[in-house]
Amino acid sequence: MPINKPESESPNASSSHAAQSSSVLRKTLRRPIVIALVALALRLLVMTAEHTYKTSPDQESFGLGWETGRIAYSVATGQGFSSPFHGNTGPTAWVAPLYPYLVAGVFKIFGIYSYQSAWVLLAINSLFSALTCLTIYSIAKETLGEKTALWSAWLWAVLPYSMYFAIRWVWETSFSAFLLSAVFLLTLRLKNSDGLKTWVLFGLTWGAIALSNPSLLSLLPFALAWACYQRLREHKKWMGPAALAIVIFVLCVTPWMIRNYEVFGRFVFIRSNFGAELRLGNYEDADGLWKWQRHPSQNAAEFAAYQGMGEIAYAHERGHEAMEFIRSHPAMFVSLCLKRAFYFWFGTPRASGTPGLSRSRYVFFLLSTVLAFGGLWLVIRQKKPGALLYASLILVYPLVYYITFPHPRYRHPIEPEMMILGVWFVIEVWRSVAVKSQ
Repeated sequence: MPINKPESESPNASSSHAAQSSSVLRKTLRRPIVIALVALALRLLVMTAEHTYKTSPDQESFGLGWETGRIAYSVATGQGFSSPFHGNTGPTAWVAPLYPYLVAGVFKIFGIYSYQSAWVLLAINSLFSALTCLTIYSIAKETLGEKTALWSAWLWAVLPYSMYFAIRWVWETSFSAFLLSAVFLLTLRLKNSDGLKTWVLFGLTWGAIALSNPSLLSLLPFALAWACYQRLREHKKWMGPAALAIVIFVLCVTPWMIRNYEVFGRFVFIRSNFGAELRLGNYEDADGLWKWQRHPSQNAAEFAAYQGMGEIAYAHERGHEAMEFIRSHPAMFVSLCLKRAFYFWFGTPRASGTPGLSRSRYVFFLLSTVLAFGGLWLVIRQKKPGALLYASLILVYPLVYYITFPHPRYRHPIEPEMMILGVWFVIEVWRSVAVKSQ
């Protein structure tokens, strides 16, 4: 009896199967949730492999969270929101409260200053950084198209610099970047939102931003004004929804301001340390950089002054000294502001007082800055949706650091939007070159 041999797969069928597999892979890689999961996996892998959660035990593990870690220690041990440096120095508002309370919760569960706590905290940071892929994708798609959205989200997922602060710093940096990108997206959607849900989320997110990184509040008036103007142009209601968002924001921050008034006996809006920060960047030997040697956490004389005067009086006195310096040295202050603006956009030296810039950091800062400003110019010129929102991030947010001092992590909250602008610039330049070559 003859045996029928199975027919071999035809070349056309094999080609069709390969094409199907390729199509499935492309569709999978275009899904934002897949990008975010890849981003999270990469961050956890690098963090664990490089042991970035193992911080130095020097100064009783102060390097794990710095002031945030010290405050979290006080909260976790029942001393309340206090003592940002060393010893028991009483109530504080040196740092905004939301992230230190998160750190304190992790300390309570996984141990104070333990490796387990450090790993969990960096994993949480990594989650916020990965979630930023979703907001980047949505912002870029709604303003500049899907191609820009995919490239921007994937670059954020895989670039080492985008991971850096998430996997090495127990600080609110990655959380702030996510919150700002989320509120940017909400602002875009307020234009066409007929219900109140988006306005409520807008107010709540700005409340979370205020309680995490008050420096970002400089953008609130611009975001709110942009949304209201867009609705006014469309003849849609804006006063009532905007008022609701403002009320929700105020309700979010009021309990903390009441707490500050009760413990300090005076009004303190979220944080107390602006005067001290201003002085750290403005003094006779300043060079435009932050000098850790002058900080109360590292300088015994400054810590003694902080401890003796109390936090509010200390910050007020240092602020007064800074203003006196600015008034008596206006030309030097302008020069310092220009230096700080340069360092903000093009990178700071690796260590204060060390001449020259780290080559890799300088290249990244230079490239990302040039591309972002190029992209901003294009979106304004082409009148793309949200162009003025992008402009407010690039032009308004850094101003406070021009008058105090810059640090690479201060730029991180706006880097998701910088990524989008940079990708758009490259795409547009590439498209223009391709058209001219035809």
